[in-house]
Amino acid sequence: MTDPDLRHLDAFVTVARTRNFRRAALEMRASVSSLSQRLRDLEERLGVRLMNRTTRSVALTEAGELLLSRVAPALRDVGDALDQVRGLREVASGRLRINAPPPAVDLVLAPMVGPFLAIYPQVDLDIVSESGFVDIVSAGFDAGVRYGEHLAQDMVATPLSGLQRYVVVASPAYVARRGRPRHPKELLDHDCIRARYSSGVMHDWEFEKAGQILKVDPPAKLISTNMSLAMRAALDGAGIWATIDGYVSEALTSGALVSVLEDWCEPFPGPFLYYPSRRQVPPALRAFIDFVADWRRRETLKK
Repeated sequence: MTDPDLRHLDAFVTVARTRNFRRAALEMRASVSSLSQRLRDLEERLGVRLMNRTTRSVALTEAGELLLSRVAPALRDVGDALDQVRGLREVASGRLRINAPPPAVDLVLAPMVGPFLAIYPQVDLDIVSESGFVDIVSAGFDAGVRYGEHLAQDMVATPLSGLQRYVVVASPAYVARRGRPRHPKELLDHDCIRARYSSGVMHDWEFEKAGQILKVDPPAKLISTNMSLAMRAALDGAGIWATIDGYVSEALTSGALVSVLEDWCEPFPGPFLYYPSRRQVPPALRAFIDFVADWRRRETLKK
């Protein structure tokens, strides 16, 4: 015979505590007959009498006293645990794990982290920066960040930022020495600073102008996934660097770098925050989704 379930044990403990079937039935919002049936089922499953009962009184047998002493504290612990879990629906807390490519971490997520943690001090952020594609579900992440063309169809996605733009930059000394390219194909005759992804792939540089898309595979004088190193090399005149404008905005403003091929660099949608399902989104993730939406509204108003 199968073991009793929690409903049978809860009925037993409630009757044992109140010593009255009617009061126990009212407390459990059940009928007296259904409560009595649960007790009979419990005794049949255990094969022992737990209570001596008449129309006026209820008394525990020795077996009933033993069961009550062991089960009542356990049921209280179960109740406390369920209350705590339900409480998680109300409070954003615990660890929130996000996987994102380095540009999204550096340019989009980094400014959000401090303000988000100030509003939600009970949340612990775990942000992993990776250039390769990761299955966030199997890897144990709550959410990930990708650009639109790489989003899986079965994911829920929300914009993380506004438009972004690739820029092609070089130091004034490099341009003075090697000249300014006027067309993307002219990059084939220049030294370039490029990145190789963790998969080993080194993507072509893609340009767009008036609906025309052009890809080039320029020679790499330097290959590095480290943004600081690439920036330093560009500033020192080692070559031409294609990167997201957020990395070089200050250098362009100061004149430490100059932009080339501006008319071939069209804006594109920024990264998206994505996650597996809209159902029962963890409170910490829900808080971050709402925070991102509010952050984007405020950023739009500033422009």
